[in-house]
Amino acid sequence: MKSLAVVLEEPERLTLSSLALDEPTSGDVVVETRWSGVSAGTERLLFTGRMPMFPGMGYPLVPGYETVGSIVWAGAEAGAPVGARVFVPGAHCFGPVRGIHGGSASHLVVPGSRVVKFKDDPGENGVLLALAATALHALNVAECGSGPTLIVGHGALGRLLARIHLAMGGAAPIVWENNPTRAEGAEGYEVVSPDRDDRRNYETIIDVSGDARLLDRLIQRLAPRGKVVLAGFYDTISFAFPPAFMREAAVRIAAQWGKGDLEGVLALVDSGALSLGGLITHRRSANEAPEAYSIAFSDPSCVKMVLDWSAIA
Repeated sequence: MKSLAVVLEEPERLTLSSLALDEPTSGDVVVETRWSGVSAGTERLLFTGRMPMFPGMGYPLVPGYETVGSIVWAGAEAGAPVGARVFVPGAHCFGPVRGIHGGSASHLVVPGSRVVKFKDDPGENGVLLALAATALHALNVAECGSGPTLIVGHGALGRLLARIHLAMGGAAPIVWENNPTRAEGAEGYEVVSPDRDDRRNYETIIDVSGDARLLDRLIQRLAPRGKVVLAGFYDTISFAFPPAFMREAAVRIAAQWGKGDLEGVLALVDSGALSLGGLITHRRSANEAPEAYSIAFSDPSCVKMVLDWSAIA
């Protein structure tokens, strides 16, 4: 079986290529992709070549961990039925071509235990499930109390952090955003420029900007014994010790979400407490993948880019 896939041949060179799929086993399902999302964080690092090396890292590779599709074949031990609409958080099914994370392709072979079945068809918004799980995981790491909470960055992840914080019963957070284009779209919380916020008693600050240079500034905005949670991705972290010492500040790191976070977010969506609507701002056919990735990485008005695979699935 062949699959049309987004392939990063090397940094800065992206193509759409036909790849042979691994033979599915009795525990696998074959998923026909309907939509896939472009990550402006992780996939940008892969595209630019700035992703730190780790076991299995290398080019060429198939990116993507935000895929929604339908099961078109299921092995006897897969535990997932043909026809189910599912979320796929990446796949490793392209032989010698690495899957990091391997979800941006027209067809995927993946263990049935790895997919997440939707109760109701979420449409294109389903690609946001992994990003929402990342937000939920960061909030669980943050353990926000009743004191004021600051979120730094109003991209898709920052918006989901604010929405989930509210859905879990938290008080409305403040969100910092420098770009006026991205300052719009708040639902139940306030977005301000950092220069217009003089508060210095935040109990919790969650940074999703990925800008390590902000850490000193954020520490100075904490209440005594407050904490900064780093939920972006950073090359090197350093900070001035005296201000952190005076506040007895804590710095925590929120790493990758797990399947429990996916299920937790899905429960919030199914209950109606969390909406994933209004976050996807740009759409392109998968045939236009090179252009779509360029827009996702360079256009500040692009909160979330989605590839539509319906024409070539």
